[in-house]
Amino acid sequence: MKVLMFGWEFPPHNSGGLGVACKGIVDALCSQGTSVSFVLPKRIPLDPSTKNIHFADNSPALLNTKGVDVLLVPYATSQSYIDYRKEAIKKAKRKGKNFSKYAGTLVGEVYRYGALVADIAEREDYDVIHAHDWLSFEAGITAKEISGKPFVAHVHATEFDRSGERVNQDIYDIERRGVHMADRVVTVSNHTKNIIMDRYGVPEQKISVVHNGICEQDYTEVIEDSSAQMITRLKENGYKIVLFLGRITFQKGPDYFVKMAKKVLVYEPNTFFVVCGSGDMEKQMIREVASARMSNRFIFTGFIRGKAVNTIYKNADIYIMPSVSEPFGLTPLESMIQNTPVLISHQSGVSEVINHALKVNFWDVDDMAEKVIAVLRNPSLKQCLSCNGKAEVSRMSWYSATEKLTSLYRQLAG
Repeated sequence: MKVLMFGWEFPPHNSGGLGVACKGIVDALCSQGTSVSFVLPKRIPLDPSTKNIHFADNSPALLNTKGVDVLLVPYATSQSYIDYRKEAIKKAKRKGKNFSKYAGTLVGEVYRYGALVADIAEREDYDVIHAHDWLSFEAGITAKEISGKPFVAHVHATEFDRSGERVNQDIYDIERRGVHMADRVVTVSNHTKNIIMDRYGVPEQKISVVHNGICEQDYTEVIEDSSAQMITRLKENGYKIVLFLGRITFQKGPDYFVKMAKKVLVYEPNTFFVVCGSGDMEKQMIREVASARMSNRFIFTGFIRGKAVNTIYKNADIYIMPSVSEPFGLTPLESMIQNTPVLISHQSGVSEVINHALKVNFWDVDDMAEKVIAVLRNPSLKQCLSCNGKAEVSRMSWYSATEKLTSLYRQLAG
């Protein structure tokens, strides 16, 4: 089985869980005998041992192309883009003229990616097309139109998860076109499946749920950067550590984390709240902490990646993911692998598959605070969650996920 797979990022050059999931799926598929050609929009420095990686902007046949810039107008209507796509791809391959290296907006870059992959889609040998999230759906659609091969649209998050009801119409249009053009839609949870059915009008029989996994070997090494060293010292000095790690955005519920912290400090004043990440709500979160006079009990580390994250997980007494809407959520699995208990919202896809975790509604900060205090005060509860949690998540490998994907590929390829 040969798969042409489109993604937007790949570790170590990733900003979140999307790249981690892509790598986990690719590694597991390849180890099971599936041939994967993975395409990224732009060239990035990767380990030479990483095989079969293609870069859309490095295709010689398309570096000098006339007509493609017509496809890249950031605010072009969806319908005009669909109507013009096939003819523009033909023109792009017949004529030559320089076009801008960057489209200027994220939506424009997505359209540009979709146009640049035409050459790759035509020359590669593959049975199935697999595109991850809206950022890669345009590329997947292009490959389907050129080859006629079946197309799998893998939804890791929707615009409703990221923005609530204030959706970006351009992004929604790309998502909707992707899931309707796909021969099969894969979602990372039943939570996401329901959104795709209700908000995008996709029939249930077209959707397959494939939960994410984790590769335990990726989380064995630890290093001590400055932030990790600071947290290690606090732990050694007897302080309790409550951790928030992820994008500081509406979706992740950082404001509820702050409200919970204020309640916890009343009963557990020797607690530090560590916030690892960045995002558009970071300044607001800092202002709320200062307004509540908790600045001396909060540490904002900024974005942290790699092995330093493992050190921070290990030193935390509990990890909190108070997400308002979380399609899955890989960070609780990463925390549990490090023997750290987790508290997650019922509004997360990962809550469907793990049992040895504390769960709350994201808005119920009283319940959240009570559960955090219980873990901080009760060593036996913490130990129970740690041991059982690690045993549970150790069984959730990417191989289980890719076995379902391989079966799906076979069905689609006939």
